[in-house]
Amino acid sequence: MNSEKALNKKEKSQKRKLNELAKISLISVRSGFTFLDLFVAQIQNLNTKYGCNVPLVLMNSFNTHDDTMKSQYPRLVAEDFTPFPCKGQPGKDGWYPPGHGDLFQSLMNSGKLDAFLAEGKEYVFVANSDNLGAIVDSKILKYLIKFKHEYCMEVTPKTLADVKGGTLISYDGKVQLLEIAQVPLAHVYEFKSMDEFRAFNTNNLWVSLKAIKRLVEADALKMEIIPNPKEVKGVEVIQLETAAGAAIRFFDNAVGINVPRSRFLPVKATSDLLLVQSDLYTLADGYFSRNTARAERSDPSIELGPEFNKVSNFLSRFKSIPSIISLDRLSVSGDVWFGANIVLKGKVKIAAKERVKLEIPDGAVLENKEINGPEDLSG
Repeated sequence: MNSEKALNKKEKSQKRKLNELAKISLISVRSGFTFLDLFVAQIQNLNTKYGCNVPLVLMNSFNTHDDTMKSQYPRLVAEDFTPFPCKGQPGKDGWYPPGHGDLFQSLMNSGKLDAFLAEGKEYVFVANSDNLGAIVDSKILKYLIKFKHEYCMEVTPKTLADVKGGTLISYDGKVQLLEIAQVPLAHVYEFKSMDEFRAFNTNNLWVSLKAIKRLVEADALKMEIIPNPKEVKGVEVIQLETAAGAAIRFFDNAVGINVPRSRFLPVKATSDLLLVQSDLYTLADGYFSRNTARAERSDPSIELGPEFNKVSNFLSRFKSIPSIISLDRLSVSGDVWFGANIVLKGKVKIAAKERVKLEIPDGAVLENKEINGPEDLSG
């Protein structure tokens, strides 16, 4: 009887883990490929090309889901620093993950660090799972090995969309990461300036495994706690976080390198999903490349209303993704639905009137137009 209960418990646990994995894989980024499919394809192509065996490690995989759920911390009410769960928010709104600053300790605790070192591996490449431009670049690796850099952070030129991103500074003779949450309010405008701080952290990191082991064993990675203000259910709260990028100052001969924008292609919202699903990018062997037909260096600016926030709603509102090769700016709000084979050029604004369903017909070509109703589509 006990063994039967244990088996049922194990089956439920496996089912729960598979459900979590399914959630990760639900979003089809392009051509039926999910984020995980693309990462696997990239690694497979890398290993085939160089005849090597580079592993793909997910810090939060279905195998570690139960342990990861324990890594949650209470939000603090900004007014009196009381834990938010003590204010009647015991559910998920009262808690938050602590950031990725525990990456290095996790590599040690999991046994992965020693295993990689035993296999003769020297560096780990770390990237956010939503960054489709973060791929292993052998040229960067050769540079690190040649000049014996223990830590490398990839930075890229700022655009208006990145003014809140962390940046590298030199302080006390060390390269350090500066996040906007660490900047006094009086200097935030200066921090956001693209003249003062021209590059920002992509969170693509290259780190020496031997250096990680040395520093973790010496308990030398004393990362700054970053207070991150948020608003949850109308209450001002504070999250105390750490960032893996902040560890840069503890490594010997650490460096930041300026990389092309193509190495930073995050998908954090459906507006980003629209970009990578469109003809603006091509996909081959798990890698995204900008369509050479695009004359402008930067991607078009895209703003989608709350009706498009959920991926399922976003996908249902497009028969097919419009052509945006010649698009500069798109703003969509209200109950808007897109037909197939639509072309968007220049600056396009589509704002449906309240309680009105606005359908953009198949084959429509919209160039420098503002659409508020069906009458604006003629001509």
